[in-house]
Parts: sequence; structure tokens; C-alpha cells
Amino acid sequence: MPTSRETILAALHARLSALPATALRGEGLPERVPAEGLLILRDGEPGEPEVTLSPLRYHYQHRAEIEAVVQGTDRDAAFDTLTARIAAALAADRTLGGLCDWVEAGAPRAVDLPIEGAASLKAAVVPVVLHYSTADQLA
Repeated sequence: MPTSRETILAALHARLSALPATALRGEGLPERVPAEGLLILRDGEPGEPEVTLSPLRYHYQHRAEIEAVVQGTDRDAAFDTLTARIAAALAADRTLGGLCDWVEAGAPRAVDLPIEGAASLKAAVVPVVLHYSTADQLA
């Protein structure tokens, strides 16, 4: 049986997979970036939970990251479209079907990456905070 953390991360990946961009989880950057863009979900860190007693609950603000990458001649517009799609996908269901209390994305930190002999990449890390509670730190 998967843990709450894994269930939530899998739901977030499924949400990203519904977008036109290719969505991967925990993989390296492939040699080619699809025309619609590329998203790589990094599991991130759950951090130290806040604890409440009676009943015992661990409240996490898990910080995951989405690496968003586009390539081509109109990188700025493609990047803007891709980040807007991420925002819309997360805003459509802030609880990922009731699996967590709240999902919140932060502002992307964009960089241009020159590629020798090819169009430059525009990439960013989009931080995503997943708020959820569990009865056990390993559950």
C-alpha cells in the first residue's frame, strides 16, 4: 500500500501528465525537448512536520519541484504558455481529489540555457508546496 506522500506525488504527476507537455517524474533531462515542452516532477523534501496530539497527526508542508523546459525560436511565449497551464492545472483542484489539504505553486525561477548547435532552452524550477497530514511519519 503506497504512503500518503507517494499517493499525493503520484496524483500531482497524473495532473501534470494531463497537460500537452511531456511529464516525467524523477528522470534526467532527455536529449530532445518535445515541441509542447517538458515537465519533470522532483519529489523534493517533506521537511520537519508540525505535530499535534490526541489524535497524533504530523502536518507537512512538503516542497516538491517541477522543472519546466521549452526549446525553440519563440521560447518566451512557449514558456509563458507552459507555466500558465501548470497554474491552471493546480488551480482546478487544490486538494488533488481530497488527497491533501492544499497545493500551492510558487513563482518560477527561469534561466536561458544555450545549447551548442541547437536552439537555446528556457527552463525554470517551479516550487510546489503540498500541505497534508498523516498519522505516521512513514505512512
